[in-house]
Amino acid sequence: MIAYLKGEILEVNEDSAIVLCGGVGYEVNLAHASAQELTIGQQAAFYVEESVAPYGATVLYGFTHKEDKDLWTLFKTSIPNTGAKKAMDLLNKALRSVADFHNAILKRDPKILTGIFGFTSKTAEKLINSLKDKMDAITVQGESKIKVLDESPYLSEALAALGALGYSAAESRRALDTLHTQGIGPNEKTEVIIKEALRVLKK
Repeated sequence: MIAYLKGEILEVNEDSAIVLCGGVGYEVNLAHASAQELTIGQQAAFYVEESVAPYGATVLYGFTHKEDKDLWTLFKTSIPNTGAKKAMDLLNKALRSVADFHNAILKRDPKILTGIFGFTSKTAEKLINSLKDKMDAITVQGESKIKVLDESPYLSEALAALGALGYSAAESRRALDTLHTQGIGPNEKTEVIIKEALRVLKK
């Protein structure tokens, strides 16, 4: 059983990479966020999990950190009707900030999961119900990346409005974090937040 690979990156795709180890190239499926951090020719290492695809072939799933692999395993084993690929899709969103995802589950806060990570309301509730009593078992490294977590109705409305204008949850959140550093807090009126956020986003 393959548990760890270290070698040269030969090829990078949208959600996978080929890793050359001892003269053998291994195709490793990755979260999109992890794959985009790789460059051809660099040395990289992955914690690996083998999974059997429906057609019988063995598929390798790779993770740059052990905590990422643990979280993926938790998704796969604890959330109903979640296989290896779907668990990787969930992990890709959680990787925006594992510490904040961890906190959102423990606080049972669907607003953070929908507004920051882009989960649907249905998926957010499913994640909370499935993981709320199990997240403590996951070791999380790194600090929170989300600076503004106030449950202001104005903030929620602003995020929804920016989303309707075509901005991703991550882009909108970064803009709001920038406003926070400029002294524009989440309790400003929705119109003010949106206007200032658009100013930041269009720079």
